[in-house]
Amino acid sequence: MTHNIYIYMFIMAAVTYTIRVLPLTLIRKEITNTFIRSFLYYVPYVTLAAMTFPAMMDATASPTAGAIAFVFAIILAWRGASLFAVSVMACLMVFIVELMPFIH
Repeated sequence: MTHNIYIYMFIMAAVTYTIRVLPLTLIRKEITNTFIRSFLYYVPYVTLAAMTFPAMMDATASPTAGAIAFVFAIILAWRGASLFAVSVMACLMVFIVELMPFIH
C-alpha cells in the first residue's frame, strides 16, 4: 500500500514540474498575441479570486454576511478603492452585518 503512495507522489511531482517547465523551454520569444497576453495577465487575479471567494463564505459566522461583504468589496474596488481599503472595509462590513440579529 505504501508503495502506491510513492508512485502517486512521483506522478504528481512530475506533472507539476512539467507544467511549470514546458512553457519556459518551449516559448523562447516574446508573446505577441493580444488574446494570450491578456489571458496571462489575468491568470494571477483569477487564481487569487478562486482561492479567496470560498474562504470568504466559510470564514464568517453566516454565509450571508460573507456575501454582503463580497458585494460591498466589489463595489468599492469598482469605484477605485485601494486593495487595503477594500479588504479593511469588507472586514468591517462582515463585523457590522454579523452584529445584526436578523441576518443569522
